[in-house]
Amino acid sequence: MTTHTSRTVTFGEIMLRLAPEGHRRFSQADRFDAVYGGGEANVAVSLANYGVPVSFVTRLPDNALGNCAVAALRRHGVDTADVLRGGERLGIYFLETGASARASKVVYDRAHSAFSTIERGMINWEHVLDGASWFHWTGITPAVSQGAADACLDGVRMANRLGITVSCDLNYRAKLWRYGKSPADVMNELVAGCDVILGNEEDADKVFGIRPKGVDVSGGHVEGAAYESVAKALMERFPLCRKVVITLRGSKSASHNTWSGVLFNGKRLFAAREYDITHIVDRVGGGDAFMGGLIYGLQTWPDDDQRALDFAVAASCLKHTIPGDFNQVTIEEVEKLMAGDASGRVVR
Repeated sequence: MTTHTSRTVTFGEIMLRLAPEGHRRFSQADRFDAVYGGGEANVAVSLANYGVPVSFVTRLPDNALGNCAVAALRRHGVDTADVLRGGERLGIYFLETGASARASKVVYDRAHSAFSTIERGMINWEHVLDGASWFHWTGITPAVSQGAADACLDGVRMANRLGITVSCDLNYRAKLWRYGKSPADVMNELVAGCDVILGNEEDADKVFGIRPKGVDVSGGHVEGAAYESVAKALMERFPLCRKVVITLRGSKSASHNTWSGVLFNGKRLFAAREYDITHIVDRVGGGDAFMGGLIYGLQTWPDDDQRALDFAVAASCLKHTIPGDFNQVTIEEVEKLMAGDASGRVVR
């Protein structure tokens, strides 16, 4: 395992996830499996699994559920020293896991959560980012509330001032953005401070109105090379950006997806192999697993964009086999899949 001395900081909301057992519908549930998760928390756990020192910043209620969320992060080696305590409640989301032709469903219950009521000035970003080399956030955070958007912008600006690499996952969520601002109203200023931008075929369109030139994306999956125009358009709009990465998911059914990605560094488009994931256990957190793998890859192999991309795609492919939000895989397991071993044979 590569030893990392630099520290990564992620910022966002961690929630309680409640899901009926197996593939039961909400109407069939008489009990729920409880785990914790959320975009930036999931990225933090991935990085901790890979031996990267990582801190997660959020705001949690000072009660037993807030303590449980902190314990879930600490269990995986994530530093929670800068977690704020306050507010009324922990955010919750309910997940109904689909199968075959039935899609999964998410119902949010996060109004008035401790994180959604965070305000500018609560976080001492100069202290939080001291000694860090990377800062990560997702488009979910500024979608939650104006206060969360303001706090995130302050973090991005401080990271820029300190010369820290900033990454974002655009992560458009149609069920959020309910406080009177559109994604474009808020995201332009935030993304302007980013060195690395991750998205999928919907994010760039829904947030910035950028689509692949000459390609109809209404049918779903599009070949990776078509997205070079999207990457170039994002780089033109956001000159600080050095790399644009796009995840490519083909949804044959809720249980069967193809999965890949491309990376554009301003000069060349890199494409990863496509994985055929035929028996999905849990796809929630797949994009976060990709981002965690990408940050690890770009830090470990700064001069090898192809290898960093391949690591990210393989890591997130494995996430589809693991229940819960967190991607609990090792570097060795990811590299084994990268090398072409997808046999699933028992390791003795």
